[in-house]
Amino acid sequence: QVQVAESGGGLVQAGGSLRLSCTASGSTDRISAMGWYRQAPGKQRDLVASITNGGTTNYADSVKGRFTISRDFGKNTVYLQMSNLKPEDTAIYYCITNFVRRAGNYWGQGTQVFVSS
Repeated sequence: QVQVAESGGGLVQAGGSLRLSCTASGSTDRISAMGWYRQAPGKQRDLVASITNGGTTNYADSVKGRFTISRDFGKNTVYLQMSNLKPEDTAIYYCITNFVRRAGNYWGQGTQVFVSS
């Protein structure tokens, strides 16, 4: 059974930095892509950043220049380095994993990021 686990959330002041990590386990299939979504209270879950096994990245406009996604698919792990954090970045951050042969999206339980002003 595939499990996706995030870590690294917490409380930080505006202008600060956090690094989120996410590891997928329970499958021998190769990962095709991993990414991060976030959901603030009362809002929909939106894409923050994603990265493919070929290294192609995609970012939401609101985080470009501040967040960096990277991967170590040998360890089934993706990272999100968040810098110059703003109060509007406050949300639960969810990791998503897709595999080459296994269909479907695999989500983690989420990690809370709170940015104080």
